[in-house]
Amino acid sequence: MSTPHDALQVYGNLSTLELAPVLLALDGIYPGQAVLRQGGIMSLYDQPGDLPNMVGSGKSDVTTNSETQALRYSVEHPDLRFILTVAEGLYRILGRRSAGITRLQDLKGKRIATMPKTSSAYYLERMLQTAGLSGRDVQIVPFVAGSANPLSRIAQALCDGEIDAATVWEPELQRAQDALGVDAIEFMDPAVYREQFSLFTTQANLQDPQMRRRIVAFTRSLIDASARIRQHPEEVWPLVARATRHEQTTIERAWPHHRYPGTLMGDLLDVLVQEEVWVAGETGRKPRTRDALAALIDSSVLEEALAV
Repeated sequence: MSTPHDALQVYGNLSTLELAPVLLALDGIYPGQAVLRQGGIMSLYDQPGDLPNMVGSGKSDVTTNSETQALRYSVEHPDLRFILTVAEGLYRILGRRSAGITRLQDLKGKRIATMPKTSSAYYLERMLQTAGLSGRDVQIVPFVAGSANPLSRIAQALCDGEIDAATVWEPELQRAQDALGVDAIEFMDPAVYREQFSLFTTQANLQDPQMRRRIVAFTRSLIDASARIRQHPEEVWPLVARATRHEQTTIERAWPHHRYPGTLMGDLLDVLVQEEVWVAGETGRKPRTRDALAALIDSSVLEEALAV
């Protein structure tokens, strides 16, 4: 019988709705023992990340994070592997009508809250581009999870007129929308960009036969959890509310801004190639080639999990 020392070490951002399949899988679907902790990709290497909310303690066997962070950290750690799309985040920009915002073009010159170096910052840039704008045409106001200016302040900052618009992941945007009421205006286009929140491990873990079996079993549990969530999302709402420390009613209202495919999305590589240009520009390096990015995706775990 497994002991806690032998348990699969699973890390993720406990404050996000994207983690729902992991929560449900560990609530009775995964057949082994596992421990869930706060952390991101760098936990695979027993190192702290550079974002305050993703600094974990200890070393993970598998972890979840956005594809944005994978592009940032895989330069130093090219053995990182995408093995499953856990969730898709359907981001949106929320603005104040009272700030004169009725269309995307009205964001020019406005104060917009987002978290730098993240998928939400990338989404903002992509959406601005559709309006003929860029990040240089707006005033970015950084809100950083785990800092002195956390994401939880966004709703109040909008209501107080401290900022004019915001885009971050849920449920903070839902809290802001609820607070603004009829003054809120939303801009959303998943065709422009949707976050691909993924499950990651390392090539070394996949080459370890015993560890690989555990990772395949966990991946299978995520596939089954995702199917249950698509059919009966109410099963996981209490788990998400408990993990995020938000009211369940807020979770339910924010729920439509997510999908839980339980597979590897067919356009993942296309998204990586396009987003790599932005990430490389942010970090002052040259973008990697399509072939180099393709090497980060390992579909063999999914194939084995589906055969179980």
